[in-house]
Amino acid sequence: MSEPQSQEQSITDDRSKGRRFDGRHLRSERTRQLMIEAYLQLVREHGRLPTANEIAHAAGYSVRSIFERFPDLDALSLATADYAIAAGQAQAPAQNVDGDRPTRIASHVRIRAQSCERWSPLWRILTSPATQGQLAALAMRAKAVRRANVERLELMYRPELAALGALQREQLLITLATLTSFESWDQMRGGFGLSPEAAESVWRSAIDRLLPSE
Repeated sequence: MSEPQSQEQSITDDRSKGRRFDGRHLRSERTRQLMIEAYLQLVREHGRLPTANEIAHAAGYSVRSIFERFPDLDALSLATADYAIAAGQAQAPAQNVDGDRPTRIASHVRIRAQSCERWSPLWRILTSPATQGQLAALAMRAKAVRRANVERLELMYRPELAALGALQREQLLITLATLTSFESWDQMRGGFGLSPEAAESVWRSAIDRLLPSE
């Protein structure tokens, strides 16, 4: 008959099991992240929703591995949207909030343009009528992103907005939000063939003309 396990040995075994569990969990999370990154890369390359086979091939895993981590492709689409929103916010912190007007405009436009250039391919797909009709939860994500754009405008142009009445302020925010939308950036870059630098110049000039004098 084996001797009873000591308390010290039991604690050691529990810790060992915990490390093994943590290792498996970390590997699973890393695999999940690679699938999301593969999804994004395929969107940028092809401009459409990728298939499960394409995602699996790009990530270096089997299709079965995808569905072990996501119930279906809709769930993967939502996870990708959430990742992109969080990454976009982390990569674009507000800068020069207390600078003079030209500095604030230049800072805001530069950061906004970088976000649009990076995330427009995914935005086009996630906000298309076909995609949102299939996955209504994406509409909530899109609304949150648009709201974040308005909040950034309120932060960057607080001195100018403070000079306006409530109705004028609301109308100006709507105009500025539309001007600096992903759709506007796409129109300048794809529709008119502007370079990123030229498109930024258009935004800077238009924002300066729209803002009231302090």
